[in-house]
Amino acid sequence: MNPEKEKWILLVLLSLIWGSSFILIKKSLEHFNPYQVGALRVLISGVLLSPIALLNIKKFPKSHLKWFIIAALCGNFIPMFLFPIAETKVSSSIAGIINSTMPLFVILVGAAFWKTKTTPRQIIGIVISFFGVILLMNSGHDNNTEHLFYIGLLLFAAFLYAVSVTTVGAKLTHIPAKLLSSFVFFYVLFLPSLLALYFSNFFHEFSFTRENMIGLGFVATLSIFGTGLAMMLQYRLMSVSNPLFASTVTLLMPIVAVAWGIIDGESFTFLQGIGGAIILGGLIFLRKKKS
Repeated sequence: MNPEKEKWILLVLLSLIWGSSFILIKKSLEHFNPYQVGALRVLISGVLLSPIALLNIKKFPKSHLKWFIIAALCGNFIPMFLFPIAETKVSSSIAGIINSTMPLFVILVGAAFWKTKTTPRQIIGIVISFFGVILLMNSGHDNNTEHLFYIGLLLFAAFLYAVSVTTVGAKLTHIPAKLLSSFVFFYVLFLPSLLALYFSNFFHEFSFTRENMIGLGFVATLSIFGTGLAMMLQYRLMSVSNPLFASTVTLLMPIVAVAWGIIDGESFTFLQGIGGAIILGGLIFLRKKKS
């Protein structure tokens, strides 16, 4: 396939998959508690990727274990619990919009910890986007303090994603994405996710009822497509395009998330729409190259 055509197809597929993950979390929460959703998502991903990890066990770079742990906890473990917890009080639409702030934190974390260069344009884009976040944090909620707390959880998850991304970029780029993901989910996170599932009373509460099996279907779809397939598509997109083009997925994901939320009957106010538009405007501004 022509690389130019392929990169657009991959971009659309990734946007649809990742943008749909927030509604899948919401549907999973109708059957399990937030801690069970997070633990199941990580555990299923670990099981799916275990053959790759086991077949390549000799390639596991033990000298980089601390970086694996940081990347795993910040990118593939803690946020998996923060998003379901937040979505018990925040709509999937808003969760999708807040998640799009991750590139802003990538710039800030990269500058603070890895000494990457930050341009004035990026700083202005960050400021613009955070004005949008402030609007979302103050948009039409009776219990505003509680709402701010859960929005804060989403922002913290986006920050942790940024820590993971910058850590991988600085210390683990020499490891193929397929091996990196399988090592992270199987060797680093499999046991913690199993323990989290145990302490969430999943094994005590679960029974093979129709409702529980539907819930498992939602979580499994989230794990298979939102983690496994998306990982491979992202790796392919990076190989046929450039980082700037690949990062465009963060602009399209919120559109998909909001569309799913509206279809599912979620309210989406004019003020929330303005806040989301400002966030996306800041992201577009910091990505745009000077003429």
